[in-house]
Amino acid sequence: MVRIKPLPRPQQLRSALTPIGCRAVFQTPLVAVRAASSSSSQLPAVPSPTPFVPDVQTFLTVIGRGLSQHVSKFPTWEALFSLSSDQMRELGIEPPRTRRYLLQWRQRFRNGQFGIGGDLQHVEDGKADLKILESDKDAVNPHKYVVNVPAGRSVKECTLDELSRVRGFKVQGAKTIVGPYALPLKDCEGARITITEGMWEDRRGRKIDGGERRRTEVRYKKRIAERREMRERGEL
Repeated sequence: MVRIKPLPRPQQLRSALTPIGCRAVFQTPLVAVRAASSSSSQLPAVPSPTPFVPDVQTFLTVIGRGLSQHVSKFPTWEALFSLSSDQMRELGIEPPRTRRYLLQWRQRFRNGQFGIGGDLQHVEDGKADLKILESDKDAVNPHKYVVNVPAGRSVKECTLDELSRVRGFKVQGAKTIVGPYALPLKDCEGARITITEGMWEDRRGRKIDGGERRRTEVRYKKRIAERREMRERGEL
């Protein structure tokens, strides 16, 4: 008696006809997929404080827009850079544009995009001294650079490692340092920067007649009101 082999099941037939390369693609381990999804959901890294911005109070002060009033809502530096927009809303940080502004500055700080004075290395009690360093390469026309030095010390008293050049400042004339928030010292041998409210703030524009989207409508209504008043006074 002849025995007839049973027909293969559809699953067996599909696996037999599928190329080996495709099988490896479709049989990706579930563990690898989970690992990839978990790594993509990790929170952004918390940046380290800088000498100019060492704590939460200073960060919220320099970016301005009244955010320094919310300093008590961020107990640590890590909380400042890890709370989400929804969590900040629950803490009472309103309106939404204020939260967006804070999130933008957090990302800038992570990327090293600081405002004026952000590259200062020697800061004490929110103050930094700037001095003039003259290059002796050209005796006729010496180049002058603005450098940050430890408080109470001159350029000659510092080593080259202690001198750090700063952006946004320049030497004008013989010994005058000019730049944002730079005030001359009493001995006229440099300048001093003091942390100030809103010194990194992005100033908002002032809307005139409702802004660009509503300007035509607002001005049209103003003309109607002016003509009505003129008719009432009998001028038309």
